[in-house]
Amino acid sequence: MDNSYTSFDGNRYLASGSLAQMALATKRALERGASGPVLIFDDCTGRSIDVDTRGSDQDVVARLTPATPPAPADEPRSRGRPKLGVVPREVTLLPRHWEWLATQPGGASVALRKLVEEARRNRMGQDARRKAQERAFHFMSAIAGDLPGFEDAMRALFADDPMRFAEHIRSWPHDVRHHAGKLAFAGPMSTA
Repeated sequence: MDNSYTSFDGNRYLASGSLAQMALATKRALERGASGPVLIFDDCTGRSIDVDTRGSDQDVVARLTPATPPAPADEPRSRGRPKLGVVPREVTLLPRHWEWLATQPGGASVALRKLVEEARRNRMGQDARRKAQERAFHFMSAIAGDLPGFEDAMRALFADDPMRFAEHIRSWPHDVRHHAGKLAFAGPMSTA
């Protein structure tokens, strides 16, 4: 869902695609006299995004294009390993942790990087589940907060119970129900 966006006119799905495509779809909906608030959602985070749709299509798209940063000046190289993207930051540990790290091959930095990578691998599924819950939460809060069963649907979402979730959103508009299920459980909710 990275770099994917979805737009809604009230509770009605408009389109999905790139941010530029959604900005133009929103502009068209507003020009046609959209019936509800027209919102664009980032499918990765579930958060709504404000886009300035004034002016021509080229103006709208140009405002979405990030400015090119200036070329770096010839500065003396700093210490560290910039090609690897190493970022020095402070880490606070207890003395026994520092003692253990000092005995590890490669030193504290290598040991910490290995521990972080191992934790990332072990928690990949849990982290993906949490991210799906968060993006569904943000989308649902913005578009469905006043719909019946919202609180119960949220409890089912965070309990990781797709059956109860589907039950509580059954009466919601089809497009909202469909997109909420897609964000929460990687698929549309079939509760028709």
